[in-house]
Amino acid sequence: MNKTLAALAILAGLSSLVAPAQAHRAWILPAATVLSSEDPWVTFDAAISNDIFHPDYHALGLEGVEVAGPNSEAVALQNPHTGKYRSTFDLALARAGTYKVYRASNGPTATWTENGERRRWPGRGASPAPGDFEREVPMDAQDLKITQSSWRIETFVTAGQPNETALAPGNIGLELVPVTHPNDLYVGEPASFRLLIDGEPAAGAKVSVLAAGMRYRDSQLAIELTADEAGLVVIDWPRAGMYFLEADYADDRARAPATARRGAYAATFEVLPL
Repeated sequence: MNKTLAALAILAGLSSLVAPAQAHRAWILPAATVLSSEDPWVTFDAAISNDIFHPDYHALGLEGVEVAGPNSEAVALQNPHTGKYRSTFDLALARAGTYKVYRASNGPTATWTENGERRRWPGRGASPAPGDFEREVPMDAQDLKITQSSWRIETFVTAGQPNETALAPGNIGLELVPVTHPNDLYVGEPASFRLLIDGEPAAGAKVSVLAAGMRYRDSQLAIELTADEAGLVVIDWPRAGMYFLEADYADDRARAPATARRGAYAATFEVLPL
């Protein structure tokens, strides 16, 4: 077990928030995604909400939020602040190219029955230390189910000419690999994205795409898609604006001692008019 497990425990209560059909969703929203000024900065909001991009439930904590710069170098958040309903931070785009802003984790979770009661590890809000899984999960427990779970939320911004270095997958958990650059999205031009699970095509992954402004619509108008055998989905954007994409994947091809694996993914994109 490694340090990502502690992060997973912190995120355990959030993992379902990026899965389709959940009432609350976690997101990171840039004020803009494509910048061309001489000294570009971007402000971000981060929250968990009922309506996409409307902070009405809980702030998304900034611990664990990371930024990969145009050469995959780590970039520090500037002016971070967490309030009641949203967190905010700035990012200085000192180098031209594409930046990936993300929060992610991967590790085991377990459920079992003990004395007639359902047990779960790690507990909600728990921060396990290395070795806790081996000490606290009884491998001979009744109805024991161990799942390898991954959680990822991200967005992308570009200063000047876009590049793809920061977009490379880590081949851990459920990830999105852009075929169409995520900061080159336009109405009338379908975009292609590939979903991977531990570096392999996430065939059959369920994808839902929601436009901003849910608060002002009678229905969500979600675009529902299923990844093909290559993990590919193609999105035809109906209008310009900000969009929230969420994906969910599960199978039984986990490494022992897990018998199942599940990945949840979410991202924010800006689609521009032609």
